[in-house]
Amino acid sequence: MNDTVKYVLDEGRIPKAWYNIAADLPTPPAPVLHPGTKQPVGPADLEPLFPMSLILQEVSTEREIEIPGPVRDIYRQWRPSPLFRARRLEKALQTPAKIYYKYEGVSPAGSHKPNTAVAQAFYNKEAGIRKITTETGAGQWGSALAFAGALFGIEIKVYMVRVSYDQKPYRRALMETYGAKCIASPSSETNSGRAILEKNKNHPGSLGIAISEAVEVAATHDDTKYALGSVLNHVLMHQTIVGQEAMAQLEMAGDYPDIIVGCTGGGSNFAGIAFPFIGAQLRGGRKLRVIAIEPAACPSLTRGKFAYDFGDTAHLTPLVKMHTLGSTFTPPGFHAGGLRYHGMAPLVSHALDLGLIEAKAYKQVECFSAGVQFARAEGIVPAPEANHAVKGAIDEALRCKTEGKSKVILFNLCGHGHFDMQAYIDYFGGKLTDQSYAESELAMALAGLPSVPAPA
Repeated sequence: MNDTVKYVLDEGRIPKAWYNIAADLPTPPAPVLHPGTKQPVGPADLEPLFPMSLILQEVSTEREIEIPGPVRDIYRQWRPSPLFRARRLEKALQTPAKIYYKYEGVSPAGSHKPNTAVAQAFYNKEAGIRKITTETGAGQWGSALAFAGALFGIEIKVYMVRVSYDQKPYRRALMETYGAKCIASPSSETNSGRAILEKNKNHPGSLGIAISEAVEVAATHDDTKYALGSVLNHVLMHQTIVGQEAMAQLEMAGDYPDIIVGCTGGGSNFAGIAFPFIGAQLRGGRKLRVIAIEPAACPSLTRGKFAYDFGDTAHLTPLVKMHTLGSTFTPPGFHAGGLRYHGMAPLVSHALDLGLIEAKAYKQVECFSAGVQFARAEGIVPAPEANHAVKGAIDEALRCKTEGKSKVILFNLCGHGHFDMQAYIDYFGGKLTDQSYAESELAMALAGLPSVPAPA
């Protein structure tokens, strides 16, 4: 009887559709272009990489896309994820602000990533796909897709950025536990990887390089598709289950956010928490501040150029208009590996261009300091990526204290740091330092942006 009651409650609380912000934007984002012709791509251009169901979601302008029953059935294992009021942190900060955080670390893989991994695996399984390749930075996405692959009987191959491959052996072990094959990137398995290694056999890797390797394998094998854990429209849409749940939970608490904070690398967890609220604002709802926090060592939103660029280093992917540091940009090996991507999701970039969001960049050590402060107050150890959102939320709460204003702050604690304890060991040992890129390298990468004629 108790199990039945729980099932009914969960059934009613898990959203039945993903939200698509494209339906509410005042102007549409720029089209995706074919890398050869520089003309807008059609569905057939993307078929070598994705099943048609996901391609149709990528280009959809419908406000709601129904979540398939089998996907919702799996979501019930951890959804709805909890929304917590950070009362002890509020007390420690002596702030009049109310701080809420949506905790996505309760998923089996420990982050928000399974929200899209399960969906992508489901659609690939429906299309008869037996193998999927992907890339991963810190390993959150790779372990999430490995988990989803195990559920649907799909073989998963993950190209993991080499510096993270070496830094985070437990993430690699988790992927292998789920049955995935994890390969350090750049590797000798692909033309893309071999070309990089010929120039630098000790190359630390980048998400752009790992994407090139995964895309190359998928594009050259008929039985294999590619999956991406962030950046693309359909990926961001799958994550909006986070913000939709937060809306319902805050309504139960009698609150509504004045400020939303999220960490940003490719943009998926940020979009997941923020887009449903931005959409409500665009439809005449309450106005709010939405702040994207990125690492100062890979600052695509605050230092990048809003321009067409490739999503990968070997230039195998279509051209998308996004805030980018240049596809050849290689960020330093700071610990927030999930935030080391050279570009930002086109929809997040478009939202910044429209003035719907703000962007800030923080350094590594101050983010870990905020994460430790949060852990000592709330008991949850955040992932290095999530520490950026924690830092942003704390800064906004302290601003409320200075201004003597009570505001409601919501942030997405997108994953736990249980497999990132070496980074915390380095922090406490004084070995964690603020890393930076060479300005000359950034200038060179930006100078290499593709030349794209103005669309007709």
